[in-house]
Amino acid sequence: MNLHALKLFYETATRGGVTRAAEALHISQPAVTAQIRNLEQELGLTLFASQGRSLHLTDAGELLYGYAERMFALEKEMDRRLIDYRDGIHGRLTLAATYLPANHLLPVWLAAFKQRNEQTMPTVMTVNSASAYDKLLHYEADLAFMGGSKEAPRGIVREELLEDELWFVVPAGHRLAGAHIGLPEMMREPFILREEGSSSRDMLFALCQLHHLEPPRVGLQFNGLNETIRAVMAGYGAIFLSALEVSDYVRQGSVARVFVESVRLTNPIAACMRADEELTPVARLFLSFVKEYMAKST
Repeated sequence: MNLHALKLFYETATRGGVTRAAEALHISQPAVTAQIRNLEQELGLTLFASQGRSLHLTDAGELLYGYAERMFALEKEMDRRLIDYRDGIHGRLTLAATYLPANHLLPVWLAAFKQRNEQTMPTVMTVNSASAYDKLLHYEADLAFMGGSKEAPRGIVREELLEDELWFVVPAGHRLAGAHIGLPEMMREPFILREEGSSSRDMLFALCQLHHLEPPRVGLQFNGLNETIRAVMAGYGAIFLSALEVSDYVRQGSVARVFVESVRLTNPIAACMRADEELTPVARLFLSFVKEYMAKST
């Protein structure tokens, strides 16, 4: 079926005549009439009946009009959806993130983003660094948010968004709570450490090596962040953690910060994406929103 002719038939029936259809579509009346006649010949059916100067749909015309109406309504919906997708207003967004951004940044960012872009459908997968890179490379994620300064593998580009400071923290009633001390004194405390391979543990040991100090004594070791912080809240040991992870507990007075002189380490938070490839519209919109949100927050 000639879709152009069907469109002219639909507009003629909807607007109540050839003249109005021709004016709306900016084509001549004879052209509209000719296309409708060609459609009737193609179908072997009469679609319009004349009553004086008026045109009325025949039974065949009514049947065809019902299908045409649904088809062109679907066309309009398709156009709207594609425009929304292009502008990032509508679409799925799959994010991979390591623990720190997944738990302390993305919930706030996504809640604010959804208030402005309700039709988007974000999903977050909390994974380790290696898995986040793998999901990007295998097209299982549109964007990844990573804590730590590890070099990205080939095919991935990193864009640093912020730097999160690392703090030394002790129980609230500890003798070093709020004190300004040197690193050697801090290293004499028993530490509660995360598992081997965690970025904060690696950075602490690297810091000791840089200053020619023995690594701290491991008093306790946990694989989870909450267990680590709760042990300090209960009154034992020191920890070396991200400010994002522990700042709420410090503000509440549950634990206390120790200010170690001449030591300032940061943990960069980066957005990662596939190299030489455009982000999907909704991913591009979300990354732009995150940058805007952080700029307003500083």
